[in-house]
Amino acid sequence: MSRVVHFEIPVENPEPVLKFYKEVFGWTYQKWDGPEEYWLVTTGPNEQPGINGGIMRRPKGDAGVVNTVAVASLAKTVAQVEKSGGSVVVPKMPIKGVGYVAYCTDPEGNIFGVHETDTSAT
Repeated sequence: MSRVVHFEIPVENPEPVLKFYKEVFGWTYQKWDGPEEYWLVTTGPNEQPGINGGIMRRPKGDAGVVNTVAVASLAKTVAQVEKSGGSVVVPKMPIKGVGYVAYCTDPEGNIFGVHETDTSAT
């Protein structure tokens, strides 16, 4: 079975978006020394489940990417999203037996999900 191993977030203005994801999720970045502007994103230690990715300048006509991020507290994360310049586009909703999810945007309007595991969700 194939698994997601990388993500890319296309943006117009990288600096506010890099700052946003650092403030909300604690992600770190390293600018790639390549022919195009690209920032490698580290989302956590290699020994934890998850993937790393990249942030790049938005190509013309690109609609963007949606990824869902696991968080310890949906309420705290949504509050940090709004504090850091993002917004909630779909408020917290249950996924029965799995947990809760909300959909937000970063300062550039990229949509992403945040998920809190809670098997008692109804």
